[in-house]
Amino acid sequence: MRILFLVHGFNSLSQRLHVELAERGHDLSIEFDVNDAVTREAVAAQRPDLVLAPFLKRAIPEDVWRRVPCLVVHPGPRGDRGPSALDWAVLEGAERWGVTVLQADGRFDAGPVWRSLDVPMRAAAKGSLYRHEVTEAAVAAVLDAVERLEAGRGPAPADGPAAGRERPAMRQADRAIDWAADDTATVLRKIRSGDGMPGVRDRVAGLEVSLFDAHPESRLTGRPGALLARHHGAVCRATADGAVWIGHMTARTGAPAADPAAPALKLPAALVLGGAAAALPEVAGGHRDLWYEEAAGVGYLHFPFYNGAMGAGHCARLLAAYREALRRDTRVLVLMGGPDFWSNGIHLNLIEAAESPADESWRTIEAMDDLAEAVLTTGDRLTVSALAGNAGAGGVFLALAADRVWARRGAVLNPHYKGMGNLYGSEYWTYVLPRRAGAENARAVTEARLPMGTAQAGRLGLVDEAFGTAVADFRAGVRARAEALAADPALPALLAEKRRRRAADEAAKPLARYRAEELARMRFNFYGFDPSYHVARYNFVFKIPKSRTPLYLARHRR
Repeated sequence: MRILFLVHGFNSLSQRLHVELAERGHDLSIEFDVNDAVTREAVAAQRPDLVLAPFLKRAIPEDVWRRVPCLVVHPGPRGDRGPSALDWAVLEGAERWGVTVLQADGRFDAGPVWRSLDVPMRAAAKGSLYRHEVTEAAVAAVLDAVERLEAGRGPAPADGPAAGRERPAMRQADRAIDWAADDTATVLRKIRSGDGMPGVRDRVAGLEVSLFDAHPESRLTGRPGALLARHHGAVCRATADGAVWIGHMTARTGAPAADPAAPALKLPAALVLGGAAAALPEVAGGHRDLWYEEAAGVGYLHFPFYNGAMGAGHCARLLAAYREALRRDTRVLVLMGGPDFWSNGIHLNLIEAAESPADESWRTIEAMDDLAEAVLTTGDRLTVSALAGNAGAGGVFLALAADRVWARRGAVLNPHYKGMGNLYGSEYWTYVLPRRAGAENARAVTEARLPMGTAQAGRLGLVDEAFGTAVADFRAGVRARAEALAADPALPALLAEKRRRRAADEAAKPLARYRAEELARMRFNFYGFDPSYHVARYNFVFKIPKSRTPLYLARHRR
């Protein structure tokens, strides 16, 4: 079928659906929902059999939905209506939720239902639930609806009464925190209900901020509302019955002056609070974003950095932990990343906040390269990148530095940099990508700028194995495979062959030369006359809406 994606932005769910539908041979194009006239142009140009709206904030024009079937993905159970469906589910502590695919007919979230699926809920942030449980259910529901439409059948019959109801857009007042009265569980639900966007407005140390990235603390207590401690950028704040760690905040001082209503820059909480956080004691508490564990000859290095973003400091801490792990008596070392993201490369928000974004970009890419080099030159054990979550840009190429790459079946990769102002990229990608995919495929991958699923990544050699649907299933499979590798009598021979290949590659072209060539191109991105990278980064971190759909997405406009 010819399918036009109509989206507010090409978010994680839209990318996953694009991957799944492309694998099934559908002819896909994407249009950002700028205005009704642009939507009509896109429909006229592509002549789709279906308009699919997995992430939309406005109504589809009537003359479009009357002309073409338009299916909308709503992150709520059948009967649920309103723009804050998942926010309410998290705030109210729902144990079950749903995802509904319905046909646009002029009423918000109330058209004919093509498929509605039940969704289990976790005690987690809205964004994490959206990327996992909601996405998996949405994929299943959309694929079923598309198959029905393709076969000339109608919507699936509904089972039982509608489970949802119409709800208003959630206001800041609905999730406002009363630090004197709210217990830890309540504070966590409130902050998690706004995680990603829009956050929870609050006043901390005299600053008007929005709160994100909350985690429970089990030991520290204090006067409710008081700041208790800091740890690697997070701050701990007392609740009525305990405390929570708050990893990230925004302050209005970071918003673009031209648009005071625009989103502010989201940064580590301690950086936003400045001196108020610096005066707190440094205490390792219940929240951690880097740790190591070991079992059966296998080391596991976890680094669930927020949104997968890695600043120079994150890279330095991870490199130190990696080197410490190499001192352990293990035979396999697994780089676990986090459940939502493995890595998305350099931390653009920290770069934007720096006094010199060009200098901070350079410092960060050098730190990423140091980390990649350490993985590439590890010769005494087998290394594995285990991607439970998505990976993008330099994070993909960092993963390829390992000997094995395993991924959860639903993970999405974006192995390219060019969408960020034609950024050239480093992390030894000019070595690791052709080494796995071949020179011709390497060029195609970096030029395509489209999301890639694990099936395509496997065909290209970027992923060695894909297994498991849920994160827990994937991690159980990782442990079983890693322990089997560690116990394999052939491992010494594998390691000897690994060292031989690395020595041969080094003799043919040293890693230092790959790095120097990549960084020479990056220097032009950071310091050259073309400001494309700096403009694209600014627009990305401040969420400036695009005025048109890039041509690599809008195939109908080429």
